[in-house]
Amino acid sequence: MSSDGTRVLVISDTHLPLRAKDLPAEVWAEVDRADLVVHAGDWVDVPLLDRLEARSRRLLACWGNNDGPVLRSRLPEVARATVEGVRVAVVHETGAKQRRDERMRAAHPDVDLLVFGHSHIPWDSAHEGLRLLNPGSPTDRRREPHCTYVTLRLVDGAVEDVVLHRLPPRT
Repeated sequence: MSSDGTRVLVISDTHLPLRAKDLPAEVWAEVDRADLVVHAGDWVDVPLLDRLEARSRRLLACWGNNDGPVLRSRLPEVARATVEGVRVAVVHETGAKQRRDERMRAAHPDVDLLVFGHSHIPWDSAHEGLRLLNPGSPTDRRREPHCTYVTLRLVDGAVEDVVLHRLPPRT
């Protein structure tokens, strides 16, 4: 970490090797730049967890509904850490988008930033001091126009410089 805070890469729903053979090169480059990599579940592939653990400076991650017993034994359902004064939680599912902000504030009263996945649809909102963030998926765009991931900085108790990155179509 530097005086500029903690640089964070946020990904979810990688579904390897079902949706892609590997993470895009651009995402691996972000792994190398990040102080913290956050993954919000649906890995599917245990070797990806091994590779991210080996390559990341720090990894904060949970399991998703498509993750089998090995991944569930190695990852929590909800991962938590305080980074740069920001209380972060990572969970795969948050339910329907209707009233999500209110439900998640009630479910996670001690959290400043809640990262989630499951839908493959990017989401960024704030409610009563809780920032909710879904990076989409870097490997499976579903109904979205692009595969996506997020970068941000955590600094002095704040979430800053949140950027949704759109990946080029795979060839």
